[in-house]
Amino acid sequence: MGKYILAINPGSTSTKVAVYKDKKNLLEKNIEHSSKELSKFEKITDQYEMRYKEIEKMLCENNFQLDIFSAIVARGGPVSVLEPGAYRINEAMVEKLMNNPLVDHASNLGGVIAFKLAEPQNIPAFIYDAVSTDQMTDIARISGMKDISRKSLVHALNMRAVGMKCAENMDKNYDDVNLIIAHLGGGITIAVHEKGRMTDLVSDDEGPFSPERAGRIPGKDLVAMCYLYDKDEMEKKLRGKGGLISYLGTISTLEVEKRIKNGDEYAKLIYEAMAYQVSKGICELTAVVKGKVDRIIITGGIAYSDLITSWIKERVEWVAPVEIFPGEKELEALAYGALRVIKGEERAREFK
Repeated sequence: MGKYILAINPGSTSTKVAVYKDKKNLLEKNIEHSSKELSKFEKITDQYEMRYKEIEKMLCENNFQLDIFSAIVARGGPVSVLEPGAYRINEAMVEKLMNNPLVDHASNLGGVIAFKLAEPQNIPAFIYDAVSTDQMTDIARISGMKDISRKSLVHALNMRAVGMKCAENMDKNYDDVNLIIAHLGGGITIAVHEKGRMTDLVSDDEGPFSPERAGRIPGKDLVAMCYLYDKDEMEKKLRGKGGLISYLGTISTLEVEKRIKNGDEYAKLIYEAMAYQVSKGICELTAVVKGKVDRIIITGGIAYSDLITSWIKERVEWVAPVEIFPGEKELEALAYGALRVIKGEERAREFK
């Protein structure tokens, strides 16, 4: 008969949804949320009902009833420090996601929506490879200031999925290779996957700037700036109004590349600087594995750009062969993970 899986992946400006029957993708939709629509909500958690109703509407329009699903799985937001893999969504997780997550992020809504859809039908609901998946070593947590520890906030879901795929293409196991994976999207994170564990990383607030995030900023200047603006304004400058939009007034990489093609040298400088910073982040992580890197992987939506990936390859391919996995394999990774759990091939952890 097959197992039907509903996979949900909320992002900053869209909610991606897919229906799988076992490993077959039956339906995939990207529900866009306009800036005007999102501006009505003061906090990200306020968007919950709007996104929930959009998913219900999409399922109804495509003649999928909730009672056919064997599981509902969502991208796990930065809820708490977690191990990789599946966690069963419970009331405690929903409470934490809505009221006290590690970071206020759209992916937090995934677990809440999955739970609210699943509970009335008595369907198991899971998150998988959460943003706050943490396998960092003790030495990697040291920041340089005793009051602040480095945290693991990374695109774990897509990274681990493409890491396993890359290892498979090499006829090796993910647990037997060293990979450095850069996820290029609205936010950019880079992680070293050392024999199947993400032992260190460059998070989106300590490395390259991205279309809407400022990345690593000189510390003394940042401290001084904090006295000119209130907390909310400063946070928006770092996340939402930083990066490309700060310099060029847009988060659209397609728009930036169009400007470059039309001879805009300033746009080219800023865009190449983003690739330059990604390259530095990749090379920074080679020290973790003492230069023993089997592959460098560039993934995420921006990896569709031949311009960006060529700039990065020029600077890093001396380290190891570079492979491009454009786009995001997150919905597939979610569905496959949930399928393994309900078939008994993998155990879901309980959130406490």
